[in-house]
Amino acid sequence: MADALPENLIPGAEPLSFDSGGPAGALVLHGFTGNPGSMRGIADALVAAGFSVEMPLLPGHGTVVQDMIPTGFEDWLGAAEAAYQRLSARCDKVVIVGLSMGGALTAWLGGDHPEAAGLVCINAIVSEPEGMRAFVEELLAGGTELMDGIGSDIAKEGVVESAYPETPVRPLLSMIEAASGLDERLGRITSPLLVINSPQDHVVPPVNSDILAARAAGPVERISAERSFHVATMDHDKEMIEEAVVAFATKVTQA
Repeated sequence: MADALPENLIPGAEPLSFDSGGPAGALVLHGFTGNPGSMRGIADALVAAGFSVEMPLLPGHGTVVQDMIPTGFEDWLGAAEAAYQRLSARCDKVVIVGLSMGGALTAWLGGDHPEAAGLVCINAIVSEPEGMRAFVEELLAGGTELMDGIGSDIAKEGVVESAYPETPVRPLLSMIEAASGLDERLGRITSPLLVINSPQDHVVPPVNSDILAARAAGPVERISAERSFHVATMDHDKEMIEEAVVAFATKVTQA
């Protein structure tokens, strides 16, 4: 039986578990302080293409920001791993797709699961931002648990991501520490990799995608979301990204 949804779930933040009965599956992962709403279009496109899809609501997300404060990268990685196991138990081949922190989780899982048919990282954070750890540690030392939000970096007018309006500082530190550790793990990625990034990203420095593409050991394809900001899956390039993800996932699962 599926886990009960929290009563204070943000509308549109519902997770998705869909079984197509076919041989191919896709794990879809949202970003830090966001929720499945930012990846709904990709998940729906994969379902329409015949994939089984798992799109979990990561711990602490999709409700109120206070629920996120006691969580950290290990919790989100654990939830992503559990969803991967559920999917791989019923599918012969699995593709993993993630945005931002979801892209970091995708890269982490890719290093642990060389059997994954393919990986898609969209504006992923895979290295520690210069000076960010010291800044966050200073905030925590001063008793600050919440800072300004980082969600909804979108160029398209009228489109708003239902991310938290504030950023929980302690979980942010755990993500920074994980990104630092991930930097050394990228060479373990041997599955085919599609890297999608926005040159005008105001949340994750675009150099992260360059680092990921350069250090991954498997075949790499790249796409630039020229018209979009960080949440490219909801921005001007939304349809292009959905089509590219489906085409890539179809190719690697049929290989």
